[in-house]
Amino acid sequence: MSRLEELVLELESHVSNAGWDAAPRLYALVEAPELHQNEPQLAMQLGVPDTPGRLAALEQPELPTEKPIDDVLGGIEWPGGVAGCALVIERILLPEGAEEDMPDEDPVGWAGEHPGREDVRLVVGVLRDGSRHSAMRLRGHDSEDQVLSGAELVPGLADALASTLV
Repeated sequence: MSRLEELVLELESHVSNAGWDAAPRLYALVEAPELHQNEPQLAMQLGVPDTPGRLAALEQPELPTEKPIDDVLGGIEWPGGVAGCALVIERILLPEGAEEDMPDEDPVGWAGEHPGREDVRLVVGVLRDGSRHSAMRLRGHDSEDQVLSGAELVPGLADALASTLV
């Protein structure tokens, strides 16, 4: 298991303890030894092991919810000391063809009330070296052994995150 995959799955497990209907969360990913060197008290407070090659996730301030996530990410640039970033976000999946019936007025409310909808939590992480990994949990299959994981589960969101690392 890669270090990014390990971190993404740890984040997914961590946020699952808080339950559903949560606001998006953004994390800066930093090298654990650098965190211990530059911010030893924070590293100890977070319980980050001082292990070479290990990543630490530092939660960022709350993201604005009035703008689409792509617009929010488009305004973020990480400093060079940040090895990568991760985003935790919930979305609604609709059955195939459902979008054809979507009204122009209040499409989000309509989707939220759709009888065939499925809530999904996505955790997407990217590193400056091009590594990517994602985890996905469906609300209807809310258990640790039902979490889907892979490098290309959410390529568009991974691309948007990677663009913040330039």
